This record gives sequence, structure tokens and C-alpha cells, in this order.
Amino acid sequence: PGARAGLRLYLSLSWRRQQQQREPASSIYRYNTDIYNHVNASCSSQNRISTMAELEDLVERLEKSVERLELASLKVPGARSPGSDAMNGDNGDMAPYVEAFDMVLMGAVADYMKHSNIIGDDVAQHAEVFKSAFDAQRTFLMMACKHQQPLEHEMGTLLKPMSDKMQAIQDFREKNRGSKLFNHLSAVSESVAALGWVAVSPKPGPFVKEMNDAATFYTNRVLKEFKESDRRHVEWVKSFLRIWTELQAYIKEYHTTGLSWNKSGLITPGMSPGACPLAPPPPPPGPPPILQSETARDEGRSQLFAQLNQGEGITRGLRHVADDQKTHKNPNLRWQSGQVNSPSKTCADSPTSPMSPPQQPRTPLLELEGKKWRVEYQENEKSLVISEAELKHVAYVYKCNNSVVKIQGKINSITIDSCKKLGLVFENVVGIVEIINSRNVEVQVMGKVPTISINKTEGCHIYLSEESLGCEIISAKSSEMNILIPRGEDYKEYPVPEQFKTTWDGTKLCTEAAENVG
Repeated sequence: PGARAGLRLYLSLSWRRQQQQREPASSIYRYNTDIYNHVNASCSSQNRISTMAELEDLVERLEKSVERLELASLKVPGARSPGSDAMNGDNGDMAPYVEAFDMVLMGAVADYMKHSNIIGDDVAQHAEVFKSAFDAQRTFLMMACKHQQPLEHEMGTLLKPMSDKMQAIQDFREKNRGSKLFNHLSAVSESVAALGWVAVSPKPGPFVKEMNDAATFYTNRVLKEFKESDRRHVEWVKSFLRIWTELQAYIKEYHTTGLSWNKSGLITPGMSPGACPLAPPPPPPGPPPILQSETARDEGRSQLFAQLNQGEGITRGLRHVADDQKTHKNPNLRWQSGQVNSPSKTCADSPTSPMSPPQQPRTPLLELEGKKWRVEYQENEKSLVISEAELKHVAYVYKCNNSVVKIQGKINSITIDSCKKLGLVFENVVGIVEIINSRNVEVQVMGKVPTISINKTEGCHIYLSEESLGCEIISAKSSEMNILIPRGEDYKEYPVPEQFKTTWDGTKLCTEAAENVG
């Protein structure tokens, strides 16, 4: 029945087109009728299923075309959508960029919702929250098209409904870290910040592009996992990335240098759904200061001139200072007087001066969260052991001081961040060991490691094993780095260069470690 309805719609459109062109329609109608009869005759028992699928696809395409035509009709002068008076104000006008945003909602966002519901589970629930964030942005755009641009401190209040939705998307991902579709949730959560383009100027488009790139990291994982096993997830990725592509095109056309406000609109935004009222106006100024009378001013001026006219007598009130009381003539007085601190630069804290609260000690942590081993805020612990490491696990050591961490087994990667006087001993790493923002770190390799990276670190000693002599060591913005190579039962120390010499050979720059001569 759906296929027959689609063919009837197709015949009707052809008939109307011929009437508009003032051409005889009988031959065209007879031709389309022949096509209709031919389709019915050709739908034999063995081909009917495939033909019906093709016709259903045709009907779906026609329905989408009708939706686009209905949206395009809203741009015709004088045409209004139902309920436009209630939505847009008394005159029923809607800014073109709001209509264009509706096209994104009914196109790319609706397609994403469709594929999310097909997958179901956490992806479908996450998509509902994501859709509500876009609805909040549409409400914000409706407000912007009718009002002048507010002050900077007022933007936070106006953006709060949208930021709350974005935070809800982040919270949903964090609460479902154990989900099998965690990469789907991460792709949405990492890129939803693109909706903050309304507060970015002068180039909001590239900001959305950056958020799209952040999502691509996780969508690539989805494709890698489901490309061969489940095509539904591939279609989901395409529909999701299409949202940001269309949003970039929308911004480029209507908001190239920032959100377009109504320069001739209202000054104070009204109470849009979810928006909070602006701050009340400041209180009226106080009464004017009481001015001195002309008589009092004249008396003060006369006294000043009388003192200046005394001549040499003006210094009679000054006390004479003897030579033995002058510090520049009596050096002993300099040691006796001492140094007087300026009251404006005193080191003592004023009772009324604000003091920063003392930093509370953080709770030490050693636990497995998902696939990540978290070792954080350890102090003076010399026996920290991770004995259940697996190939899929990663280790993150953060702000540990004067401690030793030992990792047994084979692990994917290890990261040391903001640690001091830390010792790390591990067996095998299949990825990389990173040392960042740390001081006085010692790392001992018992098995194999392909790469060790050292960034922004002062003092780093790396003890290699016989099996790990082929590893690559990459350093940047670091100092006091030493690599210790096994020599029998002992180690021989080799410093990593910190100074380099760069020359131009005529075609390119050539950089090599500088040799100290002296």
C-alpha cells in the first residue's frame, strides 16, 4: 500500500507540472499509467519483495522532499507557520537564521536521533539529552534574534539553561563508564561543547571544527569495532558527524564573526523558557555634596597668601638640628637607627586582609577504574605494587611524592604526571612510558619498552635492561636526564644532550647536539 501511494503521488505531481506548463497532459498521463501498470505486472512472486523495498525507499525520499518544501515555504513573504504569533511575538516575524537552524534540527539532528534509537540502550538515552541541548540552543537563538547583545557579565545567566544540558551529557557519560557503548557516549560528550559557539567570537566556525575533531577520535574507535560486524553503528557515526558539518556550514552563512544579535531589538531580554531574569538596575545616586560657601573659600585663600608673604620669617617655626644628630655626618647613628619598614610594604598580615584557606590534603588513591590504574596523591609510600596488570590496562601516576611504584606483568602504557622523587619499576610495556611535569624521577625497566617520552621534567634517570636497549627516548623542555646502560653487574651513565646547534646547509636546517669545548 505504501508503494502504491508513492506512485499515486508521483503521478499527481507529474499531472500538475504539465498543467503549469500548459501542455496536453493526456499523453503524459497515459505514459505514467503505463509505468504504473508495468510495475504491477513485473512484481512477480520472486521479485515483489525487492521491488517493494525500492518503492518504500522512494516514498521515504518523497516524504523528506515534502518536509524540505514545507520548511522552504516559511521563507516566502507573508507566509507564517501555525502558532507563529505566539512563538515569535506580535508581528510573527522569525529571523532567517532561526529557520535555518530548524533545518539542521529536522535534518541532521533528527537523522541522528533515528539511528540512536535503532541502536537503543545507553545511546538512545544519551541522544535524548543531546536533543534537549539543541532545543535549548534554539530557544537562545530565538531570544537573540529579538534583543540587543547583552553585557558580558549577563551572558552567563542567559547561557545557563544550555550549559546545564551540556553538563547533563557529560554526567551521563561519567555514570556509564562500564557501558559497552562507552565510545559512543564519549564521542558525544567530547564534542557537545561545540554548542558553546554562541559565546565565541570572532571565529565560532573553527571552534566547532575543533570539537568535531575531538569526536573523531572516539568515532574511529566505533568504526574499528563495528565496521565489519554491525553496520548500524557505521550509520550512527555518519549521522552524528553530519550534525557538526552542517552546523559549521550554518555558522559560516549566518554567524561568520559571532552570534548575530538584533541591533534594533529590545534592550532587556524577556523571560524566555528556562532563562533567568537579569539583575535589577542600580539604585539612584545619592544627594549632591554640600559645597562650601564663597565666604569660607575666600577666608582660606587669604590665610594661605598671608603665610607665603612672611618671607624669611616663614622658617621660624622649624627646629634646628645639630651636626651630631645628623646621620649623614655621624655614621654611628646609621647602625643605631636600624632599617624601618615601610608601612605600605609590611610583611605582617592585616587582620582584615583576606587569607587563602589552607590546602586540604587529598585522599591517596590506588585503584583500577575501568581499564585505568589510578595511583594518586601518595606520600612517602615505598611499597606500592600493581600485581594484576593486564595488556589492556593503562597506569596513571599523579602527584605522588617520595614514593616507589612497582608494576608487575605486561601493561599497555604508563604516565607519570606532576610527581617528585618518584621511583618506578615495571616489567613490560607495549606502548609508551610518559614522564610529564615531574622532578627527580627514577625509572627502571626490567623487560621491554618501545618508547619513553620525557617532557617538562627536571632530573630523570632511566635504567634500561638488556632487552630494552633498542627503545626510543624522546625528550623536550627537560634537563638533567641520564640513561644508564647495563655493563655486567653495574650500569654506565650517559647524559642526554640539552644543548643543540642548528645550521643552514642551503636547503634545510640541520640540528645536532652541541659539544662542550673547554
